[in-house]
Formats: sequence, C-alpha cells, structure tokens
Amino acid sequence: MPTSLRIGTVGLLVVGSAMLAACDLFTGPDGGARRIDRLPRALTVSEQQVIARSNEFAFRLLREVYQREQTPNVFISPLSASMALGMTLNGAATTTFDSMRAALGFQGLTQDEINRSYHDLTGMLLELDPKVELRIANSTWARQGVPFVPAFFTAVSTWFDAEAREVNFGDPATVGLINAWAADHTNDRIRKVLDRITPDQFLFLLNAVYFKGDWTNRFDAADTRPSPFRLANGQSVQVTTMFGELKAAVSHSPGVLIGELPYGGQAFVLTIAIPQGNATLAELIASLDATQWAQWTSALPSGDYDELEAIHVGLPKLQLEYETMLKDALTALGMGVAFDPQHADFSRMTPAQAYIDFVKQNTFLKMDEKGTEAAAVTTVGMAFTSLPPSLTVDRPYLIAIRERLSGTILFLGAIGDPR
Repeated sequence: MPTSLRIGTVGLLVVGSAMLAACDLFTGPDGGARRIDRLPRALTVSEQQVIARSNEFAFRLLREVYQREQTPNVFISPLSASMALGMTLNGAATTTFDSMRAALGFQGLTQDEINRSYHDLTGMLLELDPKVELRIANSTWARQGVPFVPAFFTAVSTWFDAEAREVNFGDPATVGLINAWAADHTNDRIRKVLDRITPDQFLFLLNAVYFKGDWTNRFDAADTRPSPFRLANGQSVQVTTMFGELKAAVSHSPGVLIGELPYGGQAFVLTIAIPQGNATLAELIASLDATQWAQWTSALPSGDYDELEAIHVGLPKLQLEYETMLKDALTALGMGVAFDPQHADFSRMTPAQAYIDFVKQNTFLKMDEKGTEAAAVTTVGMAFTSLPPSLTVDRPYLIAIRERLSGTILFLGAIGDPR
C-alpha cells in the first residue's frame, strides 16, 4: 500500500532551512526542470551561523505571533522581518544594538559579518532555481530635511541593495508612493502597507519578498473536490482539497507527520508538519525550535524526488491575506528597548533621539493545482521622541534683516510668492 499524506489548511507552513538545500545540475531527457542538488559554493562559517540563527528566530517569532493572534491562520515571513530589522540594525547603537542583535539571533557576530551574510545569501537564493520566481527587494523612505548619519544609508545600500529615497512626508501622495513600491515588488499582491504618516515619523524601512513556484509534479484540477477537515475545536467542515498521486517525501516522528513537496528544480520545497493523535497545532508550535525542525527535516528522504514512490496526497486549496503588528512579539524576544522612546539608541542613524515606532508585516499566500504564490512586505517605521529642529519654508512668510545684538530691524517684508 502506498503511503498517504493528508495535509490540513492550518498545518504549519514553514519553508526555512529547506530553502537553502541545493543547487545545479542536469536537464532530464524529457526536457523537464533541472534537478538542483547542491549549492553553487560552500557556505562560509558566518553564513552557516546566520542561517541556523535565522531559523531559530523564525520559530520564536512564529510562536510569539501565534500565541497572540485570535485567528485560525497565521502566515508570516521570518526572512522579510529579519531583513527589514537587519537594515534597521545598522542604525542602532549601544544596548539597543545588542538587544536587536540578540533578538534576531546574531549575538557574537559583528555588524559586518551580519551584513555580508545577508548580502551573499540573498544573491545565492535569487540565482538558485531559474524555474522558481523569487524576488527580494529593500527600500528606505526618509523625511526631507531630517539630519541622518550618511554611513547608515551607505550600509543599507551596499549590503541590502536598498533604494534610498528622500521624500516630502507632508505630501499625501507619499503614502501612495510607498504603497506602490510594495505592490510593484510583490506582483501586486500586497497593495497597502501604510495608511498615513504621522508628524513624528521620519523614516520607513521596507523589505519585500515574493515567491512563485510551480510544483515539480502538479495536481490535476479534475481531482480537486470538497473533503472533510477537522478544526481545532473538533468540528468537521468541508474544504476544497487537491488530490493526486505525487512524488513527495514523508517522515513520521513522535506526534507529528512531516511531508514535503518540491517546486521547480527541487531546491525549494513546501514542508508541512501535521500533528498526529491527540497532539495539537498549538502544542506543536509551543515546543518547536530549530533543533527539533532539523531533526524532522533530516529524517526526510534525500536525493532526487523522481526516484521516490508516488504517494496519495491531499492538500487543501487556499488563498489568504494576513497582516500583523510585530512590536509585542519582538519585545517578548528581547528587543523592547528599540521601541522605547526614552532609551532607544539609534545614533548610528540620526543625531536626534529616535526609536522604532512600529514593525508591521503584510503577507499573501495562494496555493492551487499549479503551485504556490507567496508575498510579504515588512515595514519598520522610525519616529522621533521629539521632533528635531528644522526649517522648511513652504508657505507665505515674513522676512527681516536685522542687527542681532541691538535688535535693530533694517529690512522687513512679507513674501507670498517667491517666484
């Protein structure tokens, strides 16, 4: 009897270290996708550390968000959150830098090692599989007239390839520009990340991640049909489910079934963990860490999926949009000082007293017979504790030429049209 893999809508959707599991090789005689079975180069020690610690951050972040949300579905991009905060880290100093670095899992690594690893790993991911569409983009949006430390923008431009724009935050059109950037870099899947800009906000840092991959072995739409699905409260409902006999990897561990379906050339995969018996998804997430994840994924069959036995797969068809504010979750992970208006230190970004006002993530997920489309935009909003001195003459004004010590006014005027 072939193994049967039945996958639930609320199953854990994490494509962590598996995203980095391969690269290169041959095109089959049928002209199909190249199978990618090794990376183009060996990972450096710093890169290995960043991957391992980023995966640990991923599970800690998921756990904190899941425990706080009251919705049945939670879908986040740890990579997007990590990169947006990684950019922000370049402006942090003293205890703020230390707490952010620790929350992201990078304690013991220098700023240069962190930046270089983000840069090199991003380049590797983007070039890994030509059959999969992956985009990663970064941008910064600065309020005109605000004093910044030039080295901050040099760092995010060099290591994160971030577009740096200085714009008029008082112009209502600026919100539209930022939202348009998010839409442009997520194939129009995420169209709005900002509603407004407040007077104390002076900088937005955005990361966008877009993924679109066709299954290596697709489902047949003719086999898609309603099927029972048991909710967390025990209620059974009917959900539209895709069925097929597909080449998939399966592994059983205590209390959990692990399944994996490949995309394109088999470097990128969908990995799913399904609680078994009396175990619940909440319990699974509460105890999950990078070590446990590594044990589960290492138990999966390795090598060419085409050599695996076809098994019966049932996967719910779904589409969702998700939005969450990450301040509470990140505070729980130890970087609360970065959100503290009185104690945050972003002196490597600006000489003014500044703090992180919010961290927001918008995500999109679509899974159908052809494959998977996913997008995320993480927005970090920076604000001033008190607005720094500035002088922008943008409306009719009075002008005086005077001798300062005696107070004598030599000339005095009203300017209504500088043209």
